[in-house]
Amino acid sequence: MTSGAAPGTPAAPGTPGTPGDAHRPARWVRTRLRASPAAALLMAALAFVTVLLSVAVPRLVDRGADAALRDHVRQKGIHTTSLQAASKARPTDTVADLDAVQRELAAGFGGKLPLSPPGHAHGTVTAADKVYNPGFARISADVPPRLSLMYLDGFADRATLTEGSWPGPATAGAPLPMAVSRTAAEMIGIRIGDVVDSGSKGQDRRTSVVTGVYRVDDPLDPFWDDLGCPDRPCLDLGQYGDDWLRFTGIVDGGSLAALTAWGEDVRHFWRLAVDPAPLRADRLDRTRADVAHLLAGPDNDALIAATRRADLRISSFLPDVLTGAAERYRAAMRLSAIGPAGVAGVAVVVLGLAAALATDRRAAELRLLRARGGSLGGVLRRLLGEGVVTVLPAAALATVLALVLLPTPRWGAAVAAGLTTTLFALLAFPARAALLWARPRPAGPWRRLIGELALLAAAVAAVAEVRRRGVGHSGAGVDPLLVAAPLLLAVTGGLLLARIEPVVVGRLAALVGRGRGLVGFLGLARAARDASGRRKPSVLPLLALLIAVTATGFGATLLDSVDHGRLRAARIATGGDIAVSVPGYATLPEPFLKAAGALPGARGATGVRVDRTALLVGGGLNNYTKVTLVVAEPTAYAEIARTLGVGEFDPATLAGTPGGPDTPVPALFSRNLAGRLAAGAPLVHLSTANELRTTVAGIVTATPALPDPSLPFVVVPSGPALDRLPELGRANGWLAVGDLDPGQVRSLLRERGVIEPTGSAKRIADAAAAAGKGSHGLPPAYAVGSSREYAAQLADDPLQQAAGRLFWYAAPASAGFAVLAVLLTLLRAAPDRTAVLARLRTMGLRPRQGLALIIAEALPRTLVAAVGGAVVAAVAAVLLGPAFDLSTLVGAKGGKEGNALDPAVLPVLLPTAGLALVACLGVVLETLVAGRRQIATELRAGDS
Repeated sequence: MTSGAAPGTPAAPGTPGTPGDAHRPARWVRTRLRASPAAALLMAALAFVTVLLSVAVPRLVDRGADAALRDHVRQKGIHTTSLQAASKARPTDTVADLDAVQRELAAGFGGKLPLSPPGHAHGTVTAADKVYNPGFARISADVPPRLSLMYLDGFADRATLTEGSWPGPATAGAPLPMAVSRTAAEMIGIRIGDVVDSGSKGQDRRTSVVTGVYRVDDPLDPFWDDLGCPDRPCLDLGQYGDDWLRFTGIVDGGSLAALTAWGEDVRHFWRLAVDPAPLRADRLDRTRADVAHLLAGPDNDALIAATRRADLRISSFLPDVLTGAAERYRAAMRLSAIGPAGVAGVAVVVLGLAAALATDRRAAELRLLRARGGSLGGVLRRLLGEGVVTVLPAAALATVLALVLLPTPRWGAAVAAGLTTTLFALLAFPARAALLWARPRPAGPWRRLIGELALLAAAVAAVAEVRRRGVGHSGAGVDPLLVAAPLLLAVTGGLLLARIEPVVVGRLAALVGRGRGLVGFLGLARAARDASGRRKPSVLPLLALLIAVTATGFGATLLDSVDHGRLRAARIATGGDIAVSVPGYATLPEPFLKAAGALPGARGATGVRVDRTALLVGGGLNNYTKVTLVVAEPTAYAEIARTLGVGEFDPATLAGTPGGPDTPVPALFSRNLAGRLAAGAPLVHLSTANELRTTVAGIVTATPALPDPSLPFVVVPSGPALDRLPELGRANGWLAVGDLDPGQVRSLLRERGVIEPTGSAKRIADAAAAAGKGSHGLPPAYAVGSSREYAAQLADDPLQQAAGRLFWYAAPASAGFAVLAVLLTLLRAAPDRTAVLARLRTMGLRPRQGLALIIAEALPRTLVAAVGGAVVAAVAAVLLGPAFDLSTLVGAKGGKEGNALDPAVLPVLLPTAGLALVACLGVVLETLVAGRRQIATELRAGDS
């Protein structure tokens, strides 16, 4: 006998085989999930992907906006983004006093803004005085160099002494000790021990003695930007050619009292650099308010009181920088939100399709539950429980994954978007199932028409509002109505296509039915009906495909317009595809001009002479206007103007005849000079003191050599102009359009086009070289501009890149959801289709014909949606294009024509064809994988 419980001992509860076990019901959710695990996994995967995208998009937007803000502030430089404080120097001030003010300011500013201590600077500086030493070099014979003295805290840590010694404290009655930069000493001719005379004669005479020469460790460090000229001599340009060199002498901190007596304009300065790394786009308004309070508000008053300097003045350009960043951010967000809006529309349709598929699959079961006494609330609670088990874990995992993979300080918008998506995915199936038991309402043929007309009215209103207010300019932020305008057009087009498509496909089926084949007729006939055989196919699959195609095509059109607008702006700013400019002391030799014009890809190449200080003389002696004179070969220059679309003209209008100095030369004038031309033949005074008589050959708004339409200019042909004044043949610029390599042009310029300066021009060039202004191996002021390089520079903007990425991310996301909508549609019709094919197989239909029938049924809707989406995308571009301002994404301001949305065929056609191909491949693969197996299963029904 086997051991066991004693006779008469009651069995433990739950023991198999006990009577109580038969009355314990199984758990509903567990049973349902075990019954259909594939459907549960599909719903979990759909919820995971949808929630992941909904959480990731706000995080991507935040990361892109923050990166763009920091880059925008960083590019402006220390001088523009720092907080500057200044106060008049007092005789009693010491270095300790300046350090104390610096600490007070750092504490006050640091509580409101992130600061970057390596960029801080403070000290004392005097106004620049003329230096009367006769041996010092001068740019202009009558204008001596100028000296400014400075005490700069921690200067010795950023410079290296190369000769002599660092200056010590000032001694009463003796010249003030100072050190100068090595470049200033070499250019001006300063030596150790020189006594610099920088004041007037008599009692006001001020002198300083040079004790040392230094070089700064990093001349290109932005630290030196707004500190005068301690790192190198500066070139100041006078109004009438009276240029001079300005340099700075560094003094010891013990000389502050002596500096105070160095004239009337001696001031202390404090600079606190702002660190752009912690700045956040969502706090722009708060940051701007904090800066405003520091500049002129209660915080400013508190700082003045803390430093005990009533004349303390705090200033900064940072508010303007932050305002510009906020405007760029709002303009870009209006544009970049269009792509995610399309993805959201397709995702909503797909979730609705999934709910409809689940309801159709379980309709009999749900009706049976209600027939056996199940309450409506009880059944819906069980359906909701199924969603909680499948949707919530997937949504939670997707949310955590997006938050971890895309770190950013802000999480509220992302979590809210994820919760909204989760709630929709959770309630879609129970809400759709509840419609099974809804009380049937009497048929209303006008109900659908009224709804569609209401949607059409909303789309028309959105389009009208977009055209009235525009999209892309600075404003209050993202406007849902304006962003949703393309989506509303897509939905309207989808509903219209849903009415047309069954009729067209039905007529096509009737035409095909006249032939001898059966597969095409049956496929098209089934495509014109839904799964129940009625002529009311579901609009959701068509809508999903059409929204995806429209959003992708519209986004591609927008990005293509941005690329073309950026290239056009770069061409206009450059003056062509390639532009060469030289400094004022040089001209371009004839060998260079001939060799450059013969480069591969060059067309419309011409040397130009540009005189930016010419005067257009009117009726009286004092009636003149400063203009820019452009001398160019008419045919090549007209080709450049035509290619750029700037100042186009007929070169025949500039055809002139040879003549003497008094014979007028035909000329093109800018539009803002039109009013000055009625006084008689215009006379142009050149900067060389010569005159050129002209006659009006035409009026243009702009010209390639001077694309700014607000600046006055005169264009004359080179041939007739050279007959009058041979000096106009010395070209100081070269313009060309075509597929040119800027590296080749730079190499050619280095070999044949560089002229070494002499005299004062050499000193100017040396000063510019010391400032690091030369590039690509060319001397300073020699430049080769390339439209391709400038366009790439415009595109190197985190804000533009973030907006572009959103569009490119939206395209595959929309395509994926669209393909999923097609597959869900096939799954929804699978039972009816499988039964029909099984019956046809018994009547002799071959397997290959059955697969062809499935493809013939699914492909018409896919192709119709693709074509319809392309049409809607093109219509949306035409309707909304003039209202779009793409200046923010282009990176340069331009006219309405240059930065508007430009409809084009190829940007719409390529993504449309790609999306249609992907959808068709999905149909074919689903047919090959599942179609044959489903038919075989149906044929074997009842075998067991």
